[in-house]
Amino acid sequence: MSSSTEHRTDGRGRTTGSVLSGLAVAVGCVLFLGGFVWGALTYRPYTVPTDSMSPTIAAGARVLAERVDGSEIRRGDIVVFKDDVWGDLPMVKRVVGIGGDKVACCTKQGRLTVNAKPVEEPYLQGSGPASPVGFKAKVPAGQLFLLGDHRNDSLDSRVHLTDGDHGSVPRSAVNARVDARAWPLGSVGVMQRPAGFAAFPGGISQPGPVQPITLAVVAGAVLILGGAAYGPLARRRARKRG
Repeated sequence: MSSSTEHRTDGRGRTTGSVLSGLAVAVGCVLFLGGFVWGALTYRPYTVPTDSMSPTIAAGARVLAERVDGSEIRRGDIVVFKDDVWGDLPMVKRVVGIGGDKVACCTKQGRLTVNAKPVEEPYLQGSGPASPVGFKAKVPAGQLFLLGDHRNDSLDSRVHLTDGDHGSVPRSAVNARVDARAWPLGSVGVMQRPAGFAAFPGGISQPGPVQPITLAVVAGAVLILGGAAYGPLARRRARKRG
């Protein structure tokens, strides 16, 4: 700020600079705290204990999962769910089929098919077939068919094919949809929706508000630090001029 701005007062002895500094801190607090509250109401943090979703999510990684209703889930989503048949513990898997779908593996090219259409799955671990063991299942209405991205090391719907629901879980079992990786730092980022499911009826889901939430928190922190730092800097400059 210029020296004229620093010395201009508002009639109560406060300089324009100090007024703007206080305003920056106030706005920063609103953005910072508002972003945290918004995030706390929208997301749940989870730690993925196994490598069944690698390389998309490594074992021990921390993810942010958006609180959603099971009816909002689309093919390709990575979800957090809990089902008594699967052990009644929170689990993280990818949805590859929804009610009415016929899911099968594998084609001669080693690909998964949904309703006889091959699906591109670039997120899979390794370059082999989409599943080391062939399978097929018809997903009942209101259910979801779930697989891990590390198909050689994932206990998923394939293990439960002989259950009454052909390995699927009800939509109501879903607690949240994974939207971003939060830890480790090298993997932080928004989870990309797989384009391989985009052409199916219903398409793919849209990312949650994790990016605007992050922007609000970061912008708030910058304004708070910048506004708070202005006062001492202005006083130091004033002493030097004096």
